[in-house]
Amino acid sequence: MVIDHNFYMQLALDEAWKYQGLTYPNPAVGCSVVGEHGELLAVEAHHKAGEPHAEVNALKEAYFKLTNDTYILALQDSADIHTHLLSNHNGIFKNTKLYTTLEPCSHHGKTPSCANLIAELGIKEVYVGSNDTNKKAAYGNMILSMNNCMVHTEILKEECDALLLPFQRALEERFVFFKWAQRLNGTTNGGIISSKTSRKNVHAMRDVCDLLVIGGNTVRTDRPTLDARMVNGKAPDVLIISRTKEFDRTIPLFNVEGRQVFMESDFKRMSEYKNIMIEGTQTMYALTRDIVDYYLCYIAPSLGGSESIHFGEDKFHFLNVNKESEDIIVWMKRRI
Repeated sequence: MVIDHNFYMQLALDEAWKYQGLTYPNPAVGCSVVGEHGELLAVEAHHKAGEPHAEVNALKEAYFKLTNDTYILALQDSADIHTHLLSNHNGIFKNTKLYTTLEPCSHHGKTPSCANLIAELGIKEVYVGSNDTNKKAAYGNMILSMNNCMVHTEILKEECDALLLPFQRALEERFVFFKWAQRLNGTTNGGIISSKTSRKNVHAMRDVCDLLVIGGNTVRTDRPTLDARMVNGKAPDVLIISRTKEFDRTIPLFNVEGRQVFMESDFKRMSEYKNIMIEGTQTMYALTRDIVDYYLCYIAPSLGGSESIHFGEDKFHFLNVNKESEDIIVWMKRRI
């Protein structure tokens, strides 16, 4: 039987992109588990830092499908899932294949080692997209190889590296992404645009980002709060880019407990932060072209409004397009 390894890795990639921006300071990672006859047993991702890694979530789902053991579904802690799998697998994984966008971690941090778990479950074939350059977690491939597991690397490597880039940029210097919402006709003004689900997704990103950057005119016009209340999360610090520092201090963003608000005319403050979200439209897009790594756009299935972002001659490369929610969610990078 011929197996399309790229297909199963792409499934893992698509699942992981749903959580891009939500897993900081961890990377977004996806994982697929395939049975001995090519049947898909699981497609999962890492959801949030401190929670089970993608491989653990996928193995949990695959185990349930193979055993119908409902007990494992109630387990949320990674160590508990590890323990249950190791105590009850009875060799059911020996003919399965595992696809992961990132080399399984080797160390025991907030969660146990994924590489050790995979090896102890007796999985004989693992397909890896990106190798882990984080020395603290690397060498998972070596652990697998030393335990009679055949490791195939660089499966859809370019695509997996693109998924991993935000994590790597935050490790090395900082990761900066620009977010906006628009309607089908490209407009960005005229009230709420994106769905409640999309807005909740943005709030979850604010919960884990260090700094949110926004333009002064947007603050004065929209009078935003810029917090993470829809997910009961923390509010990031805010950098307002403005030539003048006079603002109505009753604007909600100034009165969020635990945050710092900076009003400055340049972006130097960003050097103090690692994971940065920029929210804006035309002016902010033009000002930040040279400092943004990725762009995130929510496209709502509606018309209306009168203003839009003018991208000039800029062209973009689509990294991932998610059509499963009410809005189309697109991650992309500018072609240079």
